Amino acid sequence: MVEIPVNLQLPPPREPIIISPDRSWARVNFREIWEYRELLFFLALRDIKVRYRQTVFGIAWAIIQPFFTMLVFSLFFGRLAKIPSDGVPYPIFSYAAMVPWAFFANAVSQSSDSLVGSANLISKVYFPRVLIPLAVMLSGIVDFLVAFVLMLFMMVYFQIFPTLQVIWLPGLLLLALITALGAGLWLSALNVQFRDVRYALPFVVQIWLFVTPVAYPSSLLPEPWRTFYGINPMAGVVEGFRWALLGTATAPGPIIAVSALFALILLVSGLLYFHRMERSFADII
Repeated sequence: MVEIPVNLQLPPPREPIIISPDRSWARVNFREIWEYRELLFFLALRDIKVRYRQTVFGIAWAIIQPFFTMLVFSLFFGRLAKIPSDGVPYPIFSYAAMVPWAFFANAVSQSSDSLVGSANLISKVYFPRVLIPLAVMLSGIVDFLVAFVLMLFMMVYFQIFPTLQVIWLPGLLLLALITALGAGLWLSALNVQFRDVRYALPFVVQIWLFVTPVAYPSSLLPEPWRTFYGINPMAGVVEGFRWALLGTATAPGPIIAVSALFALILLVSGLLYFHRMERSFADII
């Protein structure tokens, strides 16, 4: 028999650990986001697989949308309305704008419903919720690259070759990513509380398309209104892409400067609002 000593003492009970949400507006834990970078990669990979699973055309949808929109714009705006195209053929003029615009529009539309679509994951596992809309943005870069390849073929067809201005393309893509992420953070957080956001969003994106110089050049506007047009961050992105790739005569410097400023404001405000609402996502969703 094993004798148990009478004077055996149990360890004192530990204090309970209470996990409570951060109630601060201004504390966004970027270090924690970096620690979950591997999860971010798998979420982005999941979004890519889900998007093209059981589809007929697969990743070709990344080309179909901007290409056919370019055909419609070329017919109605280029041929019938005779909209100027800054000295380049109208088809490549409009397609050069559709490539970043399609990336932005798809990223905003998909990220707005990303939290609601991941309700089971949010309610069971803890991780920085900002990873979900951020993964949508990163997965959209694959579509952007596929559409951009067609852009290169069109440039060869129209005998347009880039100059040193092309080095600005990564910065312009970053500006589009910042704009999409800022808008996506706002809309995804709002959609958790107000589910009719998903119904209003297609109308908002459509209006945003026509207030962005996709089908027409910003050179139609005189100064200083052309610079103020940069309040719409995508105006600077679109004009910048045309200038960097096609060498259009409209130098977008002032527009890009204003667009970058308002894109940062959109991103910072979106991060703060998202962080503020994050503590209630699991309860509301």
